[in-house]
Parts: sequence; structure tokens; C-alpha cells
Amino acid sequence: MSRTPSRPPRPPRPPRPVRPVRIGPRAAVALVLVSLIGVAAFGWPLLADRQSGLAHSQDAPWLFAALLPLLVGVVVATIADNGMDAKAVAMLGVLAAVGAALRPLGAGTAGLEPMFFLMVLAGRVLGPGFGFVLGSVTMFASALLTGGVGPWMPFQMLSMGWFALGAGLLPGPDRIRGRAELLLLAGYGFVAAFAYGAVMNLQGWTIIPGMNEGISFHAGEPLPANLARFVAYYLATSLGWDLGRAVLTVVLTLALGGTLLRALRRATRKAAFDATATFDPDPATATATDACPPVHRG
Repeated sequence: MSRTPSRPPRPPRPPRPVRPVRIGPRAAVALVLVSLIGVAAFGWPLLADRQSGLAHSQDAPWLFAALLPLLVGVVVATIADNGMDAKAVAMLGVLAAVGAALRPLGAGTAGLEPMFFLMVLAGRVLGPGFGFVLGSVTMFASALLTGGVGPWMPFQMLSMGWFALGAGLLPGPDRIRGRAELLLLAGYGFVAAFAYGAVMNLQGWTIIPGMNEGISFHAGEPLPANLARFVAYYLATSLGWDLGRAVLTVVLTLALGGTLLRALRRATRKAAFDATATFDPDPATATATDACPPVHRG
């Protein structure tokens, strides 16, 4: 009697790549709304007349009051669109705490701010909606930790939210993985670090008095002329600072990005943010309560 040769065991399947959390319709509406408010808050001095009383210190409290409920709305809309639970919010809290702790390590030293590379990686894994909220909450927590609360804080929250959101909008990990993905994230971090610095400089440039005529803001002047002065101001005052931030973001992304991406994706996969609820029809797995016959009342 011949025996059928046993088949060799199948090799384990590689883990399914974790895709960023998608933006549903409600989350998209909330993100567009908060972004429009942010663009208006940053850019309105460029379109205002001479008698407008330019002072971001006066509009910052109103911006902050509008920003907080909108951030909560983005979280709620993202959870409602994707069916996620408190585990996703808990991960956001942990990452925000880590980012807030990283910021004081380099702030004030040639623009070396290690929190930026973490925002790139987290935005990549968690997606643009949660990335935006993570960036904003991290900046808020770090301001409380370092005593950096001031009229600039809501603008920093918006800028960091956009920074992390952009990382979540990059091509998905099912198309770009491995070394190519790290190079993509490093390139994005390099460019976005300059963009963050430019946007934050725009917030302060309109209210700084006593600067050189060629780089100062002139209320009521045509927009192209003021933008040309702003470019000159940025090149003269902030380019070197932002270069340090951009280079550090690239170095940390290439050195630690692979390890942190795997850790974040493993945590996201175990948390099963994108899992859908299913019901087992097998009666053997039913509980005693399910097995009880229904009670009929006359």
C-alpha cells in the first residue's frame, strides 16, 4: 500500500501592507473647511487696506476658538467614515505625546527640530485626516510643555497639521515600498520643512515693524509687490534656519524611517483600525444566550 507524499507546508504569507486611513466624505468636508479658515487667517493681511489694524495677536484667539471644534470634527468625521474605535484615538494621543517631547530637544538650535520626521512617518501610516489632527495636537501639546503659548500657536497648529496631512496624501505603500518609500518621504520632508517655515514667516512678517524698505510689509500695496518683498525677507532671515530643519528631517527619515514605519504599521495592524465587523454563523460558536429559544408573550 503506497502512501501519498505529504505536501510541504505553505510558507507564511507576508503581512498585508497597512494602507493609510482613507478620507471619507464627512472628513473631507471638515478638512476643507478648516484649511479654508487657515488660508484666510494667514493671507488676509496681504489683501487688507492700510486702515485694517493688522495684528495677528488680535485674530489669533478667534482662530484658536474656531480651530479646536473643527479639529474635533475632523476626528469624529474620520471615525464615523471608517468605523474606527478608541484605539485609533489612543494611538494619536501617544504619538502626539512623543512628538511634543521631541520638540524641545532641538528647538532654538539652528532649526534642528526632530519632531518633523515623526510627523512625516505618522502621517504616512495614519493617513491625511488623522495626520492633520496629529500635527495640530502635537504642536498644541508642545506649546504647553515648553511655555510657547502665544498668538503664533494656532498658526503653528495649522501649519504642522498641513505638514502631516501632505505626508498622508503621498502615493500609497502598495505602490511604493522599501527604499523607494523612504526616499519619497525624505524628499517630501525636505521640501515641506521649507514650506512650513515660509508659511510661519508669513504670519509674523506682516506685523514686524522697523525693517528695511526692501523686505518690509506695506499694507495696502499690490499683492505681487508684497509677495516679492516677502521672498526677499524669507531668503534674508529664515532660509538657513529652515535648511537645518530640512536636513535633519532627511537624515532621521533615512536612518530611522524603516524601523519606525514597520513599528507603526504593526501597531496599526494589531489595532485593526480598518477591520469590519463580521458575525460567525456557526452555531457551535454561539453563546449560551444566543442558544436560548425566544420567549413568546401572549
